[in-house]
Amino acid sequence: MDWDEYFIAIAKAVRERATCDRGRNGVVIVRDKHILSTGYVGSPSGMPHCDEVGHIIKTVTHEDGKISKHCLRTTHAEINAVTQAARFGIGLEGSTLYCLLEPCSTCAKAIINSGIVRVVSEKSYHGLKETKELFDKADVKWTVLKDEVLMYEDM
Repeated sequence: MDWDEYFIAIAKAVRERATCDRGRNGVVIVRDKHILSTGYVGSPSGMPHCDEVGHIIKTVTHEDGKISKHCLRTTHAEINAVTQAARFGIGLEGSTLYCLLEPCSTCAKAIINSGIVRVVSEKSYHGLKETKELFDKADVKWTVLKDEVLMYEDM
């Protein structure tokens, strides 16, 4: 098992804490083979979780006409990992973020602004071109380990 596979395996363990069954994603942020922060999909601290009270679903119509549905009750794993590091004063400059699914464009912007320089995803998520464009422009190196695109049911 190489280092990328190792940290993806840890991200899979982290996702077990997720509290939204639509987005069981986990994230590990690493620098020099040391874990700096982790995150999973969940509601903000002290707020009710989807697993307890249900989803808040928003339907989005994209420019190409595709329609997707997103739960607004939760915060994505990437944002939770970045804000967890900030909360405890851990700088992320020069680090690598490992995630199970390709980050959305909002998470990609937070990743860029936090100083993360590399992202390793196990799979793509919806094949979001915005994420790739943002990472390319910001010179964030991005690797997808499996040639698969995850699509949730009832998107």
